[in-house]
Amino acid sequence: MSKKFFGTDGVRGTVGNEPMTADFAMRLSSAAAQVLVPRGGTVVIGKDTRLSGYMFESALEAGFVAAGADVLLLGPLPTPGIARLTQEFNADLGVVISASHNLFFDNGIKFFDRSGSKLSDDIEHQIEKHLGNPAITLESRMLGKAKRVDTARIRYQDFCASTLPDGVNLEGLKVVFDGANGAGYKVGPRTLANLGAEVIPIGCSPNGLNINDGCGSTKPDLVQLTVPVVKADVGVVLDGDGDRVVMVDETGSLVDGDQLLYVLATSRHAEGGLEGPVVGTVMSNLGLEHALQDRDIEFRRAAVGDRYVLETLRETGGVIGGETSGHMIVLDKATTGDGLICALQILAIMKQTGQPLSELVAGMPKYPQTMVNVRTERRMDPGKSPEIQDAVARAEVELADSGRVVLRASGTEPVIRVMVEGKDRAQVVSLAEQLASVVERTAT
Repeated sequence: MSKKFFGTDGVRGTVGNEPMTADFAMRLSSAAAQVLVPRGGTVVIGKDTRLSGYMFESALEAGFVAAGADVLLLGPLPTPGIARLTQEFNADLGVVISASHNLFFDNGIKFFDRSGSKLSDDIEHQIEKHLGNPAITLESRMLGKAKRVDTARIRYQDFCASTLPDGVNLEGLKVVFDGANGAGYKVGPRTLANLGAEVIPIGCSPNGLNINDGCGSTKPDLVQLTVPVVKADVGVVLDGDGDRVVMVDETGSLVDGDQLLYVLATSRHAEGGLEGPVVGTVMSNLGLEHALQDRDIEFRRAAVGDRYVLETLRETGGVIGGETSGHMIVLDKATTGDGLICALQILAIMKQTGQPLSELVAGMPKYPQTMVNVRTERRMDPGKSPEIQDAVARAEVELADSGRVVLRASGTEPVIRVMVEGKDRAQVVSLAEQLASVVERTAT
């Protein structure tokens, strides 16, 4: 059964439009309390730096307190930090107010359970069943309380630092850090500096409106220009809520999530400490799969979305997984994707090996990959169209064993994403355009 409000990463939309209104946020917190904190308990709430975060924080707080839950307000903190503190405070529920890499006019609300993990589809269905009802208000003596936690940022910084190997620090490294004017704008530079790195901050001056605006993991251009100019060793680029990271090597070249996954996996494998398969997604570059196979490292593909990567890791006993976009999971370090913790693991590998990032990623070829987004009049499943499937089959025959075709429907909008990759860029572009034309013709 499909969900009306929850997408692949909580509830998200344009502020002021349903569901991103104060009224909906109060009903959502009331519904979540009835499902997950029915007899009172503790809820932690954190947010990124969007101006609308104040409004949603207040609305969520009111809904939870009215339903009898105590609330701890963490303030601006990366999403994985909120997951961590949900565990540390023995809370029943963690709440994140963020729209990740989107611009300020969007916002979102997502939840973590008491273990710091995202909610299951079943739990989200249960919450949605209550959303048609007004927020509940218990009698006065049963209401919850709320207070701010002034130590949240320090606690998370200390936790991040603790994930480095014993005896390893970042002294001697010059790092350009881009916080996307988001939730990691303080914890990122301070954690790196506390570990001994020389830090040049970019995108660390949020004003409520500039989150992800010309900065962050979807816009790393300024970091790519800055790193070689200031002769930095590396660039670290988070998104607005700090759960994804891309990096920039010393030459200014972008290092995406697939390449970071390669570095993490091969380093663990060389040390004999890699458990289970490495998990990517159906969109992970074929070059990653081939490079890991060449080193006898098992690779699995999950559906797009870090929650599905996490599910596959848990099912298979793996500890390292991620997405091309930079959602990186190091499961023996954190319970969810954590951009800063992933970056720290990469920086530690650089220190331990003495190799620059460009050399660490050199063993993974990146096959040309083209994505075409086809907007449709209605949501549709491309797998159920014989015409589209025939076109896909023809493209796969042409690519043979040197490429892949992936068609998938967006989980948030009426768009079909057509992805083709292979060794020949011209062939990849041509096949993607052909398939997009077939999808467009079939979907109208």
